[in-house]
Amino acid sequence: MAVAGTGIGLGLTTGCGTSDDAGTAATTGSGNGSSSNRKVKLGFIALTDCASIVMAKELGYFDERDLDVTVEKQASWPATRDNLLTDQIDGGHGLFTLPLSVATSIGGDGRRDIFVAMMLNNNGQAITLANSLSDAGYGDPEQAAAAIEAAGGANLAMTFPGGTHDLWLRYWLLAAGIPLDSVGIEAVPPPQMVQNMTVGNVQGYCVGEPWGAVAVKQDIGFTHLATQDLWLHHPEKALLVTRKFKEERPEVVKDCMAAILKASQWLDDFDNRDEAAEVISAEQYVNAPAAEIAGRLNGVYELGSDLGDKEFEGSQMTFHRDGLVNLPRKSHYIWTLAQYQRFGYLAEAPPYQELADELILSDLYAEVAEAEGIDIPDDDMQPFEIALDGVTFDPADPDEEAGRP
Repeated sequence: MAVAGTGIGLGLTTGCGTSDDAGTAATTGSGNGSSSNRKVKLGFIALTDCASIVMAKELGYFDERDLDVTVEKQASWPATRDNLLTDQIDGGHGLFTLPLSVATSIGGDGRRDIFVAMMLNNNGQAITLANSLSDAGYGDPEQAAAAIEAAGGANLAMTFPGGTHDLWLRYWLLAAGIPLDSVGIEAVPPPQMVQNMTVGNVQGYCVGEPWGAVAVKQDIGFTHLATQDLWLHHPEKALLVTRKFKEERPEVVKDCMAAILKASQWLDDFDNRDEAAEVISAEQYVNAPAAEIAGRLNGVYELGSDLGDKEFEGSQMTFHRDGLVNLPRKSHYIWTLAQYQRFGYLAEAPPYQELADELILSDLYAEVAEAEGIDIPDDDMQPFEIALDGVTFDPADPDEEAGRP
């Protein structure tokens, strides 16, 4: 069993404050969405892709909009979920699928009380394998399957049931022809992945950076696949908000979104990335060496296990891409629900469009983007291709994808 693995049951995590000081208890608006309460608590996990929220704080972009924002490190994705559901935090950096996982009872209790306000980043995750599986090489699922079979199997880790890392890991396993029940798969908090591989609890994991790079630097594992080679410009983290925050203080939500959009643009000026790596490396944020963050943030991946370097110019982690990143797309939620069925999480077709319409605040994002002069993509609900196995997904026909082996 992995060290500090995480369950999926709802626990009332209270480590991030109480309703008396959470900045959400005393709303002074008159019911029309206005509020003089400008205090906001945003959570984040120690991952490189928390950068737009952290930099919005550090660069003073929240202050520019008269927001009193605190950013608070969360212990795990279940802790983030619990703190959102109990209004201990107002919103924050989260797996874009977390609200859907909770709503379908895969990673929660079925509530529909967490919402996607905007996307924070694309790309930048990785499947890391232990050096004992080095015959897998880079990017070939069938070669990885042979290495795992030769080793007599493997225990693998992701970060949250139904979360993005769970999706990428299981999708890769099926592309490799590896039955999902033939390997161990468990949830481990992102910062604890390296420890679990070091002591041999897991032989592979899927997680966000810098924990893939750290495994390489410590010479315990290698990068078998960067997720941008699985699905180019895939959705990853989102700004999640609570029902209370979006309903009682919508103008404050929009101001937070605008500040984060400004930080997203700053981050996609690549001249700023070394500075960003230095800032988020601090103990109160990611707590990892800046150099190990900066390499992959800039698109240069040292793969480990004598595989050399791989450059992802233009396809590394991105935060804005002229607005292409930040629109939350309903088609991506429909794809996720189809995967939940493929993986055996759901026994039958869920209400695809209903869940996408309810949990994704695309109209709110469009309002903020328009006010900030940011173009709004028009590609939602259009077919798209997953590069790893060359499959085109049509959101108008999710049942076809759900029924694939």
